[in-house]
Amino acid sequence: MKEFALIFRLSNQMELKTTPEQIQERMNWLASIAAQNKLADKGNTLSNESAKTVRAENVVTDGPYTEIKEFISGYVIVKTDTIDEAVELAKANPIFKMGGNIEVREIVQRK
Repeated sequence: MKEFALIFRLSNQMELKTTPEQIQERMNWLASIAAQNKLADKGNTLSNESAKTVRAENVVTDGPYTEIKEFISGYVIVKTDTIDEAVELAKANPIFKMGGNIEVREIVQRK
């Protein structure tokens, strides 16, 4: 099986506080992937407040890229045979109800 990162993106304009119902819905989604033995890493939430961006010539700015309309809020790693199967797992995530989206990328192992 291959591993795929599901990278969660939210809009900069979105309210970042999640409700207990939204958290439970996300946990149910994760549990359904784990029950299929396709959860490689439950991932983490990435802070939008405690973040810095490092650019060339030692230029450091606060926060993630603010020039873009979306930011990465977290990730999960799943294991499936194909990217299409990983996409199918992503489709059930509740982030879409918040207007977010998920980028699915194969993890290429370093040798």
